[in-house]
Amino acid sequence: MNNTISLWTAMRSRLIPLVCLTTILLYDRANAAAISSSVHATVILGLQGVSKNSGGELSIQDDAFVFRRSEGPLVRIPIGSIDRVILTQEDKQVGGTPVALGRAATPFGGGRVIALFAHKKYDFLTVEYRGGRGELHGVICQLNKGQGQALADEMEKMGAHIEREVSHEGK
Repeated sequence: MNNTISLWTAMRSRLIPLVCLTTILLYDRANAAAISSSVHATVILGLQGVSKNSGGELSIQDDAFVFRRSEGPLVRIPIGSIDRVILTQEDKQVGGTPVALGRAATPFGGGRVIALFAHKKYDFLTVEYRGGRGELHGVICQLNKGQGQALADEMEKMGAHIEREVSHEGK
C-alpha cells in the first residue's frame, strides 16, 4: 500500500506541472491569435455599405478580411478576391484648427516646436479586390502605427500580395 501511495505521489508531482504548462501554452496561443487578428481601424473610403471615416474592428476570419462596426452589418472580403494590399506609414497632424491657430499665434517661432508634438504616425492599408462579377474595388483604412504590419502579415500568410511602401510625410 505504501508503494502505491509513493508511486501516486511521484506521478502527481510530475503530472501537475505538465498539465499547468500545457494549459498556459494553449491559452497564450489562443489569446495571441485573437489579439493580433482584430485591430481598431477607421475606413477612410471605399468599403461598400460603410460611410466615410467609420470606425470599427478589422480582422481576418475564416479566409476573409472583415470590417465590423459597433452598429450595422459586418463587411467580408474573401482573401482569394484580393489582388493587392498596399501598406504605408504616414504622419498626420492632430489637434485640428485649435492647434493650427495656436501655432500661428505663438511668437518667436514657437509654432514650430508645437508642430513637433502635433503629429502622430498612422498605418494606411489600401486593399484592392475583385467583386462578385469581376469588378475592381478598393478600400483605404487608417490604423494606429504598427497594427497595419500585423494585419498585412496575416493576410500574406493566407496568400494576399502585399506591397510595403516607404513612409511619407503628410501635412
